[in-house]
Amino acid sequence: MDLQVFLKQYWPVLALGLWFGYKWWNARRVLALLPELKKDGAVCVDVRSAAEFASGNAPGTINIPLPELGQRLAEIPKSAPVVLCCASGSRSGMARMMLKKHGYQRVYNIGNWRKFLP
Repeated sequence: MDLQVFLKQYWPVLALGLWFGYKWWNARRVLALLPELKKDGAVCVDVRSAAEFASGNAPGTINIPLPELGQRLAEIPKSAPVVLCCASGSRSGMARMMLKKHGYQRVYNIGNWRKFLP
């Protein structure tokens, strides 16, 4: 099978693999930056639902569910770094886009909230 046929046939699987690979790489990058971000006064926001947050959360995170984020932007200072988390990294990725759209400069998606745990 030549490369062109292979890519044409398997591009969805390859794209999905690249997407998961990027999420993994980015979460590890943010995790490495976390001590420095915390020194800079980072605000850690968990965008899961209130029920998910109540069932388990990382110390020091605040809960602003993704559907409420647009109405609660005033609770997040623009002057500090913002580190977002959720259950898998998808909702926190959407939250990151929203914050960037509203002028937040230093916004990071760490992915799963458990990455905040020691």
